[in-house]
Amino acid sequence: MFNWFMPKIFNQGYLPEKDGHQIFFMEAGNPEGKPVLLFHGGPGGSVKLHHAAVFNRKKYRIILFDQRGCGHSLPNGEIRHNTTLDTLDDAIRLLDFLQISGKIIVRGGSWGSTLALLFAQKYPERVESLLLSQIFLADDKAMAWIEDISGWFYPDIMEDLQKNLRNGEAVAKAYNNMINSADLSDQVKAAAMYGNYERVLGQLKPVWPQSEVTQKDVEATRIYLHYVTENFMLRPDQIMNAIDKIAHLPTLIVHNRLDMVCPLEGAWRLHKAMPNSKLVVVPEKGHSAPLLYKILNKEIKSFLKTKI
Repeated sequence: MFNWFMPKIFNQGYLPEKDGHQIFFMEAGNPEGKPVLLFHGGPGGSVKLHHAAVFNRKKYRIILFDQRGCGHSLPNGEIRHNTTLDTLDDAIRLLDFLQISGKIIVRGGSWGSTLALLFAQKYPERVESLLLSQIFLADDKAMAWIEDISGWFYPDIMEDLQKNLRNGEAVAKAYNNMINSADLSDQVKAAAMYGNYERVLGQLKPVWPQSEVTQKDVEATRIYLHYVTENFMLRPDQIMNAIDKIAHLPTLIVHNRLDMVCPLEGAWRLHKAMPNSKLVVVPEKGHSAPLLYKILNKEIKSFLKTKI
């Protein structure tokens, strides 16, 4: 069945190679419209065309790209020369490649919200407003949640995860060693367990461990663990310590009340530090859910009408 509501791609391709990476991008909407830059989640995720569907394709030029090692970017799963700063550099290179020099709208959810905030802080003169959801500040609190506190609600699964630890090493470190092992069975085990842990959080009847693991799952988990074990390549509390640079920006924040992957506390702190922000708390559980996206789409459309 045809999806008449899906945006049409009018341009796609690859950025000129840098550091051995080719970054895939695509554009939808109006080539002359207001630019919107989308950051996908992860680390290790990929863009989906439906991410652009909320925007009026007659008014907006929606720009999507796969981060290094992700989606259609090449080489897939590569972690060399793959850092947070590299991603921000790729984003500005993409805008320059597309000859976009004016202010843009930046959209990101989950890890995409992290990158959107970091991009705005690095290039505040290029950003007109922020559209954020499922806030992830990639700070010490977020790391503590991933490695420890989330296990308070899933002690059985956390105990299972910790069976593979040696000499008191951190959970992520142990699975990072496994995902980079020459033994394929170790790689699959790491993806089936650590790679699946985030999907488990928020479920009342979690499927554990993941029963089927693809090569894509292994590659995505490798990238994710590469970032986690390096504290997402950020300084302690980097985003909040530099929040003054972007506190003036019109910002929409939408977050589920019971998000067990990215707890609401981060969204609340961000909102309190940005006087020109609007926080919408969705009465739903999970990191992503139909009600979240329904309200998010509604709020984005309303926000764009009133703020832009």
